[in-house]
Amino acid sequence: MTGEQERAASKHRSCGQSSAGIDELPSCGQSCRWGGTGGRSGTPPARASETPRASRTHPAAPAPVSDTHPADTNPSFTAPVSATPPKRRPTRRWRRTTLAALLLAAVVLPLSAATRPRIPAPLPAALPAPLTPAALATAYEANREDAAEAARMAAADGDVSRAAADRALASPSRRLLRFDARGDGQVTEVFGDLTHATRIAVLVPGSDTTLDTYARFHTAAESLYRRLAQETREQPGTRTAVIAWLGYRTPATISTTVLTPGRAGQAGPHLREFIRELRTLTAPGPAAVALLCHSYGTVVCARAAPALTGLGVTDIALVGSPGTGADSAADLHTSARIWAARGADDWIAEVPHLRAGLFGTTVGLGADPVSASFGARVFAAGPGGHSDYFTPGSASLANLARIVLGETTEVTRA
Repeated sequence: MTGEQERAASKHRSCGQSSAGIDELPSCGQSCRWGGTGGRSGTPPARASETPRASRTHPAAPAPVSDTHPADTNPSFTAPVSATPPKRRPTRRWRRTTLAALLLAAVVLPLSAATRPRIPAPLPAALPAPLTPAALATAYEANREDAAEAARMAAADGDVSRAAADRALASPSRRLLRFDARGDGQVTEVFGDLTHATRIAVLVPGSDTTLDTYARFHTAAESLYRRLAQETREQPGTRTAVIAWLGYRTPATISTTVLTPGRAGQAGPHLREFIRELRTLTAPGPAAVALLCHSYGTVVCARAAPALTGLGVTDIALVGSPGTGADSAADLHTSARIWAARGADDWIAEVPHLRAGLFGTTVGLGADPVSASFGARVFAAGPGGHSDYFTPGSASLANLARIVLGETTEVTRA
């Protein structure tokens, strides 16, 4: 063994490696940086599936580059001579790998998070059944009174945040079609004159939307309503309304339910019944309805879609979708036009679009709705992130308004 070979073998022994099988192990400097007890954190070794086959038999294959130089943690390190400076590995791959691991772990491994204490709340207001256009004002007032009572009860229990959320919903300007302050809470709010609307947009939210976070959902619906009002200012025959439908228990973003269709399966029938109810609340005849579904809400809309034919739903828009549980737009079995969009900076793009049976349940939500194979009408959403689809002035908001108004030829494609 030459002196250079002895030094190499000694260096591997200092990292806890034997000389046997040395061709298949990372270099000592790399291993110490990634898993050693005294080094700084750096770039982990490449997975076997990412390593060219030739590198498994030739020890000269270069190791990935780290921000930490081996000499920082190993004074005896001698850098190899190289004419070409090493290239930094792209961070996008690590973002994708890390996020995929976190989300899959959230599904496979139960999380022991603290459960929020039960918040005292009144029973939902008793409303006329079925609701009619003449009864809408009565329903709005009854639900506002229920929200005010819920605010008082939450305040008496010391929950300042929930009390503030309920109190805001009790404002005289709010039009609450449904309100339930129990648990995470549910609310259905109307923007505009529902009775005389000819076109209605129903927004279906995604994960982490509760009464405590409802304000941001309200802002999105209000933003769309203002855009529609602007677009129809010179169209006297078109009257619009927007409905923020928080009619189901949404999953938490990091939870055991966010990448399974379970919550959507429970919510789908409720959304279908609500759409059916809408047909009796507009006069003189049923309005055209567009479902605008965000994030996990796209899974809910997909579950409801097959039963919506004949209920006036003309369009279903899927934005920021992690997948719908269907392999294609055709698999939604609906007569509605299917649209899809994703902002350039939306982290949902990093979610692996897989679906498999695991421990008796389905994990993953399947095909990417913006992929060509899915078959949706993909429209431009601009550079925004996961929460930016209803931002005033954005390309996504402009296109969503055109979809609601039936101006399909004006929608800009991605």
